[in-house]
Amino acid sequence: MKLLIDAGNTRMKWQLLAGEKVVESGFGTLGDDDVSRHWLPWAGSIERIAISTVISEGKREHLQLSLEATYDVPVVFHWAESRRGKLVNAYAEVHRMGADRWHAMCGGWRVTGGGGFAVVDAGSAITVDYVASSGQHLGGYILPGKQMMLRSLQQDAARIGFDSLDAEQSAPGTSTTECVQHGLVWLREAMVARIARDCGHFGLDRTLVTGGDAAGLIGAGLPAIHDPYLVLNGLAAVDEEWALQ
Repeated sequence: MKLLIDAGNTRMKWQLLAGEKVVESGFGTLGDDDVSRHWLPWAGSIERIAISTVISEGKREHLQLSLEATYDVPVVFHWAESRRGKLVNAYAEVHRMGADRWHAMCGGWRVTGGGGFAVVDAGSAITVDYVASSGQHLGGYILPGKQMMLRSLQQDAARIGFDSLDAEQSAPGTSTTECVQHGLVWLREAMVARIARDCGHFGLDRTLVTGGDAAGLIGAGLPAIHDPYLVLNGLAAVDEEWALQ
């Protein structure tokens, strides 16, 4: 079996594959020092570990050493690339692109099987990437996610005090809490409208959304297919080709 890990800044997603069949999958956090022991029930069956990550180099090294010590199998990190088959990265300096963005596009290319698409990854940061039907990456955007925006207001604006509220409307607020929470919905709705406009402009057929805040964007009107394991789908495709080289 092969273990796939998508190690983000706040959450970790994983899948165990036997061939192309998903045997087990789940979510977790990298804050646990014993994270490598999470898959001990399958230790005797894991033959290789493939990882897509955006964590710091120090955390990456710690994760690698911990996994190698626990499972004694190859641990392979896959990064952004200039191209993979017909999928072509718009970045001139591909090492500056987060691996998760590239693997999400690889997953989208694999899922759609042709036709232009948008990928929205709503994690700690929100990334939006557009891919033409030719496979050419048209570029994208990086924005702060919901929790990042809330933390910024809490930490950097001393006199803005507000409570937690799962707002679903963007009407003008009549309290600081409403102004903040409705403002986030207002920003989401504006982003959703811009994505729809861009997709129409570029002739993109569909939108794929992943990440912990995907449901919030869909709730704000984003007409998208929710795929929580999109990055891992792309990582699986990349690792399959890498293993055959």
